[in-house]
Amino acid sequence: MRSKKHCNIPIFIPELACPHQCVFCNQEKISNTFAIPKPNDIKNIIDSYLETIPKDSEINIAFFGGSFTGIPTEEMISYLKAAYPYVKKGQVQGIRISTKPDYITEPILDILEQYGVTAIELGAQSTNDLILVKSGRGHKFDAIEKAAHLINKRNFELGLQMMLGLPHDSLELSLQTARDIVKLKADTTRIYPTVVVKGTVLEKMYLNGSYKVLSLEDAVNWSKEVLKIFNEAGTKVLRVGLHPSEELELGKSLVAGPIHPSFKEMVLSELWNDILLGKLTTKGDLAVKVAKNQLNYAIGYKGKNRDFLKKEGYNIKFTSSSTLKNFEIDVCHN
Repeated sequence: MRSKKHCNIPIFIPELACPHQCVFCNQEKISNTFAIPKPNDIKNIIDSYLETIPKDSEINIAFFGGSFTGIPTEEMISYLKAAYPYVKKGQVQGIRISTKPDYITEPILDILEQYGVTAIELGAQSTNDLILVKSGRGHKFDAIEKAAHLINKRNFELGLQMMLGLPHDSLELSLQTARDIVKLKADTTRIYPTVVVKGTVLEKMYLNGSYKVLSLEDAVNWSKEVLKIFNEAGTKVLRVGLHPSEELELGKSLVAGPIHPSFKEMVLSELWNDILLGKLTTKGDLAVKVAKNQLNYAIGYKGKNRDFLKKEGYNIKFTSSSTLKNFEIDVCHN
């Protein structure tokens, strides 16, 4: 049976009055880039998306872009009231929101439950206290732990996003963040490498030499190692890498950082290179089967894995299998 397509109806609600100046964030720039909808605009936005999304899709309304629970409570409720009828009618499966860990309380969760919120994504970014302080997050790891505990007590899907390469970060500290996200029982995660945006504290740090961005090679390698932890734990990874946009280009909002249109493919290619090297024992002509959705990654970005292994003496014919799952592999010697 063909699985349902998952679709989000994205509604950008930046939190303009955020009391914390995260070093990587420029809310003013973000806010000027997007038209911020009012609560009475929500119906038209949702209706226009529903006209184009296939009827058999699994659809969620997603309030993203800032800290949704950090906006004034009455305003937040107004947005939720505009979206909730679509949940009650079964036109959408639920509502997703993103917010900061220190903006989660029992009363807030009561409101979110009341108006059909099914998934809460927290911008954890790191679980290291020094990184959180250096990044201007306004809280420490205990706030992430508390928020995750409160959410897990209820019937919400918990997402914990992380960022690689923040000030003071290292590969080992990023791996610890990934392990902590697993321990906190996150259902989903997103992996974002840090980039430098104009008008941020991080831009000043970058220009004065006190902050160094991750190279694209390091960002790919760190993401690969973090991904291994999530794959082993069964934590669903919703995104790997920032989505390039017209605004996030060098010379516009982007000052520096590891953005690439094929970032996810590069990460998964490196992951598959490790998998293949661990499974292949005999050189020569080989037939390798992988899951259909992993075939291009196994072959590698621009055929990188196939070409590298050929030089190492492995002449591989890659094919897909409908019975294999994500990172399973079947090797036959010809």
